[in-house]
Amino acid sequence: MVEWTARSSQEKFQHLLAVISSTRFLKMQSLNNEIPFYICPYKPQDAVEMERLQQQLRNKLDQSGIRVLNINLYDLSIDHLKSEGDWEFYVRNEPSMPKDDLLKELQSMLDVESVIIPAISAKMAEDEFDVMFICGVGEVFPFIRSHNVLNNLQKAAKQKPTVMFFPGEYTHSLEGGAALELFGRLRDDKYYRAFNIADTAI
Repeated sequence: MVEWTARSSQEKFQHLLAVISSTRFLKMQSLNNEIPFYICPYKPQDAVEMERLQQQLRNKLDQSGIRVLNINLYDLSIDHLKSEGDWEFYVRNEPSMPKDDLLKELQSMLDVESVIIPAISAKMAEDEFDVMFICGVGEVFPFIRSHNVLNNLQKAAKQKPTVMFFPGEYTHSLEGGAALELFGRLRDDKYYRAFNIADTAI
């Protein structure tokens, strides 16, 4: 079997389409009471290709009557900063701000538990959907950490399957357990409760 990262874009597309459009996936069957979260890892250098694949996937699923709620964490963050009247300030002052100060301020303004999850929950309440996609993970690092989003989303998003498109690796080992390694180099802490969609049977 060809390793996921070595598969062609078309092969990845066909696998994702087959898995996500299956009744087993949509009805969350055979999960053994696990959270219906899936990680779709990809090489960071393939980001443009993966973005194109996601759009193609959403279009194809929509044609099949499968509704996708697409959550881009970067766009969500920008929308929040704009709604709070802070976006122009950070655009203007970011070049001169100490990086540590900027990090602390944005982590506070974009707190996952009190800001990001309620914003995602609001979008979930607005739209009827069958599966949720989460993207923009790399763009919001280190202000927002993917494992933190998944941990806090567990209570809010148990009714429908969620796929996070992750620029890096979702690794499993006996010694270290399961971990999200952003960009294949930065370990974004441990997260055990998601399935690797690359390994999900059709």
